[in-house]
Amino acid sequence: MSGFDATTLRDLEAARTVQLETSAGEGHPVHRTTVWVVVDGGRRVLVRSWRGERGRWYRELLVNPDGALLLARKRVCVRAEHASDQERVEACNEGLRHKYASSRGSLAQMLLPDVLETTLELRPGPR
Repeated sequence: MSGFDATTLRDLEAARTVQLETSAGEGHPVHRTTVWVVVDGGRRVLVRSWRGERGRWYRELLVNPDGALLLARKRVCVRAEHASDQERVEACNEGLRHKYASSRGSLAQMLLPDVLETTLELRPGPR
């Protein structure tokens, strides 16, 4: 269970893309990037870097797991957890295939073996 309220989960399921705020930590600049997000059957919120380990937002969340999603004019604080276990990787794969089926080229990039290890689960973060 993700810990997000039902409205937030519904908004995340409906959103084609969301803005993700990350920073390398205290005193470092905050960056925003557009990401795909899926909510799996277990109500977990999953994201993945299409650039693999080269993705700045991914690297920043590894160093400083606190970030935020900007969703429907609200800011949702999140904490990222590495989710490279087979269950969550496959849940993310399935969610991406379902939600982004019409984005074939980009979807194929998100399913390459090199990027699977960059799957993260987002949970509610500190306010």
